[in-house]
Amino acid sequence: MPAPDSWSRVRVPASSANLGPGFDALGLALDLHLECRFRPAPVLSIHATGTDAEGIPGDETNLIWQTALAVARDIGEPIPPIELHVDNRIPLGKGLGSSAAALTAGVVIADRLLELHWKPWRILDEAARIEGHPDNVAACVLGSVVVSAIDSGGVARAVRLDFPAKYRVAVVVPDFILPTSQARAVLPETYSRADAVFNLQRSALLMAALATGSTAAFPAALEDRLHQPYRAPLVPGLEQILRLRAPGLLGCALSGAGPSIMVFHERGHEEVCGLVQQIFASHGRNSEVVCQEVALNGYELTTGLDVAAV
Repeated sequence: MPAPDSWSRVRVPASSANLGPGFDALGLALDLHLECRFRPAPVLSIHATGTDAEGIPGDETNLIWQTALAVARDIGEPIPPIELHVDNRIPLGKGLGSSAAALTAGVVIADRLLELHWKPWRILDEAARIEGHPDNVAACVLGSVVVSAIDSGGVARAVRLDFPAKYRVAVVVPDFILPTSQARAVLPETYSRADAVFNLQRSALLMAALATGSTAAFPAALEDRLHQPYRAPLVPGLEQILRLRAPGLLGCALSGAGPSIMVFHERGHEEVCGLVQQIFASHGRNSEVVCQEVALNGYELTTGLDVAAV
């Protein structure tokens, strides 16, 4: 166990899932972060600052702490109380993977406190098991663009791709929350073969385009029939946003379950984000651009920090 006077720090990126056609399979790490400083303590103490800090519990119900407890239960080991300082920059309830970041942080904290020395693939597998699906947590662990799945044995598998330097991704966040449970509830139980094939083709096209930098594949590569058409009534202006075309704009996609919008564009064309904001405004919604970069790295753990370093 780390010494009580020795701090550790874990920094986890935000994430976007689906990326249009890749429902529950594709993810992207974003340059917004959750940072947690922690050390063993006589009693549990949690303090939160930053974005939506008022929505982060300061007691035992905190998702980061609950995840650490779940890991300890899984391996049958007691975990000590901690002093935890959370500095959050990921908007809550906006489809940017705030819960996945918290889960990943909790697994890393448990790994550190219990001295498990897990490799990233094991951190990913544990976080995906707790989350129930791997797309967001894979981006949190590996960074950049990830393709993920749960294999037939129940183990999370993921492959990371470098995001092309010629492209950028911005995040436009509107001024309302869309609970994931509500966004999931509008999806059908079954899909037609035509819609399934449509999305398979575009998911493959999107990954090939990102792997090779083939701009000609866009915006077709971001088209989707599995979730965005059903969620459009929950996000004012989404149908118009998905149809946007402009020089330098590769295309738009709902971020996770929404309501945030991912704006894929060529470097040097940041102005296309304003087109999305204009559509939100025409529907009576304010919005802001909160991110302009992909996070190339996944979680980062720093150990052995003294008080002066934190």
